[in-house]
Amino acid sequence: MAGEGRSHEAGSLDVGAGCDLGLLFVRRREERTTEERALLGLTYELDYKGNICGSRHGDPDLHELDVRYWMNPNQVYQSGVKDNKINLADAKAICLMECPIPAADGLNFVCDYPEGDIRLSIDDWINRDYDYFEFLTPDMRNSSLQLQGPCYPVIFPSVNVYWSCQFIARASNVSLKHWQQMGGINIDENILIDKTIHKAINSKSSVLKRYVADIGKSWPVLIVCGGLLPLFLSVIWLLLIRYFVAAMPWITVVLFNALVISVTMFFYIKAGWLGNDPLTVVIGESDPYVHITGREISHLHAATVVMTVVMIIAFLSSIAIIRRILIATPVLKVAAKVIGEVQALIIFPVVPYFILAIFYMFWFSATLHLFSSGQVLRNDCNTDCCSYDLKLGKVNCDNCCGYSIHYTPHIGIAILFHLFGCYWATQFFIACSSTVIAGSVASYYWARGEISHDIPFVTVVSSLKRLLRYSLGSVAIGSLVVSAVEWVRFILECLRRKLKLFDSARESCFGKMTSSSSQCCLGCIDWTLKSVNRNAYIMIAITGKGFFKASVLATGLIMNNILRIGKVNVIGDVILFLGKLCVSLFCALFAFLMLDTHKYKSAHNKISSPLVPVVVSWALGFIVAKLFFQVVEMSIDTIILSFCQDSEEHQGNAQYAPPLLVETLDEQSELHRLTQGP
Repeated sequence: MAGEGRSHEAGSLDVGAGCDLGLLFVRRREERTTEERALLGLTYELDYKGNICGSRHGDPDLHELDVRYWMNPNQVYQSGVKDNKINLADAKAICLMECPIPAADGLNFVCDYPEGDIRLSIDDWINRDYDYFEFLTPDMRNSSLQLQGPCYPVIFPSVNVYWSCQFIARASNVSLKHWQQMGGINIDENILIDKTIHKAINSKSSVLKRYVADIGKSWPVLIVCGGLLPLFLSVIWLLLIRYFVAAMPWITVVLFNALVISVTMFFYIKAGWLGNDPLTVVIGESDPYVHITGREISHLHAATVVMTVVMIIAFLSSIAIIRRILIATPVLKVAAKVIGEVQALIIFPVVPYFILAIFYMFWFSATLHLFSSGQVLRNDCNTDCCSYDLKLGKVNCDNCCGYSIHYTPHIGIAILFHLFGCYWATQFFIACSSTVIAGSVASYYWARGEISHDIPFVTVVSSLKRLLRYSLGSVAIGSLVVSAVEWVRFILECLRRKLKLFDSARESCFGKMTSSSSQCCLGCIDWTLKSVNRNAYIMIAITGKGFFKASVLATGLIMNNILRIGKVNVIGDVILFLGKLCVSLFCALFAFLMLDTHKYKSAHNKISSPLVPVVVSWALGFIVAKLFFQVVEMSIDTIILSFCQDSEEHQGNAQYAPPLLVETLDEQSELHRLTQGP
């Protein structure tokens, strides 16, 4: 009986586990479906019924129809006329598989979704190239000739620009002649028909939605180039700094310049200034003689100019610091010795790395949902228009207004809070990692460098325990202060730009000077806070005091030993910063290569521009590199601050400093080395 009981329990556990796995599978499938809907809302547009093109949940089913096409060319023209009540969002648009083109020897029609008396399925309608004009009753034909539907003539050629049919203001003479012979009303042939659609496609909100959609489409690139690749490169760099410390400053400088040049060349290629593979806004094939631009191309041109300036500055700066690189070698040797003794420091950053990776996966998913969380509502318009309603079987003048996605103010606030939360969380996890590293290195220092082989892991674990038990609040406050200052700078910059747009003509020299000086002051405050925070985390790890008391202690030690610290630490920080840039630039370069494949240049996965995925890959790579490089950075700073505190406690003679550190930081020997040379 006992055996039977155990077998029943095992069976129940198996069934329960199976149910749990099934629920997890269903939940994950639902989440994936929700993410796909979010991408649909960010990528495709609405038809006149409020359906999202490409959606299976529309009326009718539009999963094969993902290109928006405006049926009435006169409505498009009138929406571009100044002081006209008609808005392009209210012009009648439907979803098609591809943009129609005028017939070479006749007249094609694009008809409304088949319903009512039109007994055609969606598949038959698609197979007939959306044309059932021959099935129309006389009343329907007369209505169509008045551009009231259900069928509309294809007079202008169009191309697929980001899943909307961009009209080319070059009417087909053959089609127009047939239309006039049939008794159709006059069709406006004006460049406005081109400019109006172009303006709508390139509006700021549309471009922002496409950029967010690019992040969702390029998630494999972000995982590889923003997650796995920087992890591998950072570990390799730490191992190299451990065993080849003398050569690493030179390798870092040379590699940095090579990567900056390579990334800049890719920007030149995509901007169309080099080679023959420029970014195009057209999806699919198009007439090579038709040139269409977009905001994405303009942004790419601006980024290329910025990268050119960065490349020039990087090259000149590298030349300027060549003679000073030797100063960085001794302090890097101290850090290398610490890493060699406390080897767990190389492995520890993997812990915050995985925590941040999980956080970013949820954060990016939430970002897609937030940016696609608007409500599809009918517009409030005052236009007088009529169109044939197939369900009613007559011309209807009551439902002229189209649909748009409306965002309520609380969604905007939620997006800002979401972005701020991401920045704060990132700073918090980095600060926690810094404090643990500082605690481990401080233990090494105050033990006079005499640690047994079993201590390396114990010091890191002990430091982590102290952080979780005593110092988590202090770290949270420090990261919050930096995040708040950064966001104040961001908000003030946004306000400054808006005021500049509204009052650009009246802006005085005093106003410009005030704006520039305020930005400069905020930048200096931000840099100072970051520096104080980093040293405060070290003092928290050393003394166990709260954030504000630790900040005071750290500032006092720095001010009392500014010359001693500045001599050896500045160039070391520069080399480490260049190392982080090397990792992040390599990630950006690899992202360019991945995005240059066929998958991201055609069909539904086509991204609007490689700019945002590359920048996000660069940013993620920099964050990952910062997690690992701060092992060296915090080791140097902790050793130096511990040395300064040790010197103050023992009347200028450090009692616990390792010999290599004394040789490196001693003022007289350092001055002699700098003046007399090696």
